Amino acid sequence: MTTARQTTNIAITERGGVSDYKPEGAQITDIYGKHVFNDHVMRQRLPKQVYKTIKKTIDNREPLDATIADTVAAAMKDWAVELGATHFTHWFQPLTGATAEKHDAFLVADELGNAILQFSGKELVQGEPDASSFPSGGIRATFEARGYTAWDPTSPAFVRKTNTGATLCIPTAFCSYTGEALDKKTPLLRSEAAMSKAAARLLNLLGSEEVTGAHSNAGLEQEYFLIDAEYYHQRPDLVAAGRTLFGAPSYKGQSLEDHYFGAIKSRIRTFMEDSERYLYRLGIPIKTRHNEVAPAQYEVAPIFEAANIAVDHNMLIMEVMKEVAGKHKLRMILHEKPFAGINGSGKHCNWSITDSLGNNLLEPGHTPHENMQFLVVLTAIIRAVDKYAKLLRISVAHAGNDHRLGANEAPPAIISIFLGEELETIVKQLVAGSKTSSKGASKIQLGSSVLPHLPKDTTDRNRTSPFAFTGNKFEFRALGASQHVSGPVFFLNTMVADSMDYLSEQIQAAIDGGSTLEQAADKVVKATLTKHQRVIFNGDGYSQEWQAEAAKRGLYNLKTTPDATAHMMDEDIIELFEHYNVLTKGELESRYNIKLETYIKSLQVEVDAVKDIAKTMILPAALKYKAQMDSLNLGPAVKAISGDLDGQIEALAKAIAKLEKEAAHEGGHDLGAHAKHFCDKLVPAMLAVREHADKLETLVADELWPLPKYREMLLLS
Repeated sequence: MTTARQTTNIAITERGGVSDYKPEGAQITDIYGKHVFNDHVMRQRLPKQVYKTIKKTIDNREPLDATIADTVAAAMKDWAVELGATHFTHWFQPLTGATAEKHDAFLVADELGNAILQFSGKELVQGEPDASSFPSGGIRATFEARGYTAWDPTSPAFVRKTNTGATLCIPTAFCSYTGEALDKKTPLLRSEAAMSKAAARLLNLLGSEEVTGAHSNAGLEQEYFLIDAEYYHQRPDLVAAGRTLFGAPSYKGQSLEDHYFGAIKSRIRTFMEDSERYLYRLGIPIKTRHNEVAPAQYEVAPIFEAANIAVDHNMLIMEVMKEVAGKHKLRMILHEKPFAGINGSGKHCNWSITDSLGNNLLEPGHTPHENMQFLVVLTAIIRAVDKYAKLLRISVAHAGNDHRLGANEAPPAIISIFLGEELETIVKQLVAGSKTSSKGASKIQLGSSVLPHLPKDTTDRNRTSPFAFTGNKFEFRALGASQHVSGPVFFLNTMVADSMDYLSEQIQAAIDGGSTLEQAADKVVKATLTKHQRVIFNGDGYSQEWQAEAAKRGLYNLKTTPDATAHMMDEDIIELFEHYNVLTKGELESRYNIKLETYIKSLQVEVDAVKDIAKTMILPAALKYKAQMDSLNLGPAVKAISGDLDGQIEALAKAIAKLEKEAAHEGGHDLGAHAKHFCDKLVPAMLAVREHADKLETLVADELWPLPKYREMLLLS
C-alpha cells in the first residue's frame, strides 16, 4: 500500500520542478506602479489646485482639507474602475498583526432603478467597521462595537486585481468610537510626528535652521520558506501552528552550506518572478531575491522607503507572495522557526532618519558641520538604545521568535549596538577627551573635521549584533519573519525623539551658560556617551563571555516573551509614550494584554496539536510497527532495535501524559503568570514529547510513518 506521503514524493519528483507560469512580455518600467493612485496619477487626474492641496497634506503631514475629498474620491473611483475595480475597501491593520478589509461596491441605484457607480468623499475619508470582533486588550468592551477607519493620504491607495475582478484598497488608520488606537498604523504615524518635531528642534539648534522636520525610513529584508503545498496539507502542525512540532533532522540539511546564494531552482524562480511582477504593479520596489542559508529558505528585499509606506508594503509583500505561492502549488511559511535544527527566518529592519531637506542624518559626511550633526544624532541613538533596551526587546517578543533569538542564526536577547572599529574608536576618544584622532595631533572635538569620511561598508558586518551600524543606517536584526514591523519602528522613533529632546535641552543649557555651540555639543556628547557607552559591543554576541560581560555592564538579558513583556508597563515606558502622545497608558496596556493573550493562544494551539498528532498519528504508527516486529522471529541485533522501539513508545506515552497534566493548569486572570506557566512548563513538556516522537521516526519503518519528513519537505519541494 502506498501512503499519501509516498504518493506526493513520486508526484513531486516526476513534476521535476516544471511550473505552469507563463511570463508576460511587458517591461518592468511599463508596469511599475500601474495599480497605485500615486503622485503621477493624481497630477494627471486632479484639478491643479486640488492636487496642490493634497500634495501639501502628504508632504507636510497637514490635516486634510475636507472640501477636496469629493473631487479626490471621484478621480480615484474613475481610475480604479478603469482597472476593473467594482468595490472599494478601507485597508487597515488591526491589533491581530494582519490586515483587514470590508468590501463595498461602487454600485448604487438611481431614482429610476438604473445602476450607477458612485464613491463619495465621505466614503473615502471615513469608514465604520465593527470594532468588537478585533482584539482590543480590554480597552473596549464587546458591546462597544463602533470603530472608525480614517484615510491615511500619506500611503497611496492601490488596486488589488484577481482573475475575476479588482478592488480599490485605501490605507487607513483604525480607532475606537472614543478615539483609542485599535491598530498598528496610528501609533506609527504619531511617532513620526514626535520624532519629526524633536529632530527639527535638534537640527535647528545645531545650525540647520531651514530643517522643518524629519521622518524615519525602513528597508525590510523578508525571509521565508517554500514547500510543496501537498506536503503542507499533510502536516497538521504546519497548518495549525505554522511550524513543524515534530520531525527528525534530515541527514542533509544546511551542513554543506551549499544553499546560501546558490542557483535558484526553476520552480522557485518562476514563483519569484510571478510575485515580483504583481508587486511591481503595486509600486513596491523589490530589489533582491536569493536563496537563504537553510534548504527551502529564501529572501526578498525592497529598496528603502519612508517607514509608513515600507510597513504597508511589507504587509502586501507577505499577502501577495502567499497568494502567488498557491498558484504555483507551493506554500509560503513565515514562522520564525518552522523546522528544528536549521536556520529560522527573520525580518531585518534597516532604519534611518531623513530630514525635510532630504539629508540622511546617519550619513557621516565630509564637513565639520556635518560631522558634529552626525555625532550628535549618533549619540542620541546610542542613548536611546541603552536607556530603552528593554523596549526594543519587547518589540520583537513573541512565541515564534523565542525559538530563534540567541541561536546561531539570530542576535541574542541582549540588546547592544555594533558600531564598527572606526566609530567605536571615535566614541572612546570623545569619552576620554584627551585622546587624539588618527588623522593628526588635534583633539577630537565635534567642530573639527577629524571624523574620517566613512564609506558605506566601513567595517566587517556583525551578524550577532541586534542593532548594527552599517555605513549610513542601523540594521535591527532581531525582528521575526512573521511579525508586523510597525511596533519596532514606532518604538525606535519614540525612543530617539526622547533622546534628541534630551540632547537639545542639555546643549541649550550649556550655551545659556556661556559655551559656544561646539563646546556645548562636545561637552554634552562626552557626558552622554560616558553614561551610555556600555551598550556598544563589537564582539561575538553568541559567546558565553558576552553573556557574563553584559551582566557585569547591567544590560538586560530577557530571554523569553514573558520575561520581556513583564517590563512593558514599567513607569518609564508609560511616561515615554504618554509624553510624546504615541500611546496612552490605556492603549499601551491593551497592547500588553494582547501580546500575552496572543502568546498564550499560540502556544495553546501548539499544545493541542502536539497531543493530537502524537496520540492519533505517531503513537499508532509506532505501535503498528511494534506489532509487526513482535510477530517476527528476531535475531539478537534486531531485538536490540526492537527494544529501543519499546522504550521510546513507553517514554512517548509518559511524555504525553505529563503534557496533558501541565495543560490542565488554570490560568486565572493573571495573564503574566499564565504566560509564564506556558513558557516554563508547557514548552518543555512539548519538547519532551517531540524528543521521543522524533526518535521513533528514525526507528519506525518508513512506509508506516504518517508525516512528510524533513528530507522530503526541504529537499524535494
